Amino acid sequence: MARLTKKIRELKKLPYKTRYHNRCHICGRGRAYIRLFGLCRLCFRKLADAGMLPGVRKASF
Repeated sequence: MARLTKKIRELKKLPYKTRYHNRCHICGRGRAYIRLFGLCRLCFRKLADAGMLPGVRKASF
């Protein structure tokens, strides 16, 4: 069900041009966007935990 919803969401176009800015490149989320990586916080954490983002480490202090 989630895959079907994702495919439908990808087919839809956003009605306004301004809504294309600052969106996650993976999931399209507009909130909690990290500009340096072009990802939302959820996708950033998933990729960082998997070691897919070079130079990113979990903080320990």
